[in-house]
Amino acid sequence: MSLMSQDGNGKKPWYREYGEALLFALILALIIRTFLFQAFKIPSGSMEDTLLIGDHLLVNKFIYGTQLPFMEDRFLALRDPARGDIIVFEFPMDAEKSYFQRRDFIKRVVGMPGDRIEVRNKQVLVNGEPYKLPQEIHKELDIIPGNMQPRDFMGPVEVPDGHYFVMGDNRDRSFDSRFWGFVPEGKIKGLAFIKYWSWNREKNLPRWNRIGRLIN
Repeated sequence: MSLMSQDGNGKKPWYREYGEALLFALILALIIRTFLFQAFKIPSGSMEDTLLIGDHLLVNKFIYGTQLPFMEDRFLALRDPARGDIIVFEFPMDAEKSYFQRRDFIKRVVGMPGDRIEVRNKQVLVNGEPYKLPQEIHKELDIIPGNMQPRDFMGPVEVPDGHYFVMGDNRDRSFDSRFWGFVPEGKIKGLAFIKYWSWNREKNLPRWNRIGRLIN
């Protein structure tokens, strides 16, 4: 025996059909955003020239393991974060703020748990060996003494278990682990892997040559 709707013809009212479809779409979007992929926009130049202001990117949220909302434990991880990965994470210094005040940062992993990190005259040393990436750039010629700030001279420091040392590719203009310390693994949201859109706000035009490019 079929149930009848209020209009008596066996069909749902149009507003109920649209409402259910909208609810399903919202639930599906929430699942995708929470467990699979999330979109982010680059607001600053700390990752230039790898990522530019106005780049829009997707972050893989399951590669390091799925997290339930408001929890830091992970399960079903495909792999651990690796040196050279570009990660999005919740800024550790915002831990005491309310959920809606916490900021997301994006940086590159330089130091793994147990690594010894040092910066001498702008050169990064990992376990006593120079570590230089083709993506890193320096836009400032001046050298800042270590007793003033840790941009050009820092450490050595040892990365604790379950933590990572991160830096921006734009080394002279990045607020990163040199200044505020390590990223706990539980604060990592995912791996940035593709630029799906890019907007040049100075020219008011898309950067067509950056759209659809993988991030490395």
